[in-house]
Amino acid sequence: MAELHVIGQIIGATGFPQNSLFCKWGVHAGGAWRLLSGLKEGQTQVDMPQTGDMAYWSHPIDLHYTTKGLQGWPKLHLQVWHQDSFGRCQLYGYGYIHIPSSPGQHRLQCVTWRPLGSWQDQLAEMFVGGGPQLRSPDLIYSGADRYRLHTVGMGTVELELCVILRHFDRYGVES
Repeated sequence: MAELHVIGQIIGATGFPQNSLFCKWGVHAGGAWRLLSGLKEGQTQVDMPQTGDMAYWSHPIDLHYTTKGLQGWPKLHLQVWHQDSFGRCQLYGYGYIHIPSSPGQHRLQCVTWRPLGSWQDQLAEMFVGGGPQLRSPDLIYSGADRYRLHTVGMGTVELELCVILRHFDRYGVES
């Protein structure tokens, strides 16, 4: 079987309205893919930068997949959250990025977005906090109903991933 190794890190995030950010992440792959080792999901620590607006996490990612086909290539989906001084958490953005299909070291930027909601939701968010969230996180990486959402762009998450492909040549894929 063909093997995919992904080794890297979620470096951090920038461009969000406030600091004190953390990231929840997960990997979604098609039915032909099997995770041999590594975690399918995780969460970074909260970073409160003293200078600048970049939140640094340096959170490791180490995945080892096997597959018999290319359909359903793995995607990394992200949720960036803000934690205020009272420990309350507020969603700041969703995003996803395909794991690169070429071997080597890749520095990637994942742009994020969040649902906008009605003007009543926006007004309540200013005074009370919170805000609209997706009922099903599957909408992050599947475009089925995402086109109907009203969204606003948020910040960017930076990742560094090293990709190793093994035995893909047996399935007609040149690396």
